Amino acid sequence: MKILKVAIIASLLTASTAWAGDLTGPQKNAVRSAEQYLSVQGFSRSGLIRQLSSDYGDGYSRADATTAVDSLNVDWRRQAVRSAKQYLSVQGFSCSGLIRQLSSDAGDGYTQSQATYGAQQTSACQ
Repeated sequence: MKILKVAIIASLLTASTAWAGDLTGPQKNAVRSAEQYLSVQGFSRSGLIRQLSSDYGDGYSRADATTAVDSLNVDWRRQAVRSAKQYLSVQGFSCSGLIRQLSSDAGDGYTQSQATYGAQQTSACQ
């Protein structure tokens, strides 16, 4: 069973590496932009795609932004924790208010599950 798990993991890593090599020039640039954004602050998947594809952001096509973001190995729950802590460093939130902010389409765009997890890792929910 352990050998099977190792083979599956190796297969997935090989597939993702090969897929990443198939990115177009704009998609590779969008990956670089996405990695830079993620090095500075927390982003949800949808928020990062929105930032990369916005006319007020980077201006990549939505398709290129989506492909770039999906090629990354991102722990979105960890990103939600980062975002929650960043909000709390600026102002106070109730637990439910923080979850709403994190999950709102007008806010960060995390899934409800990611937003709840992120908020629960902070003092707002403890």
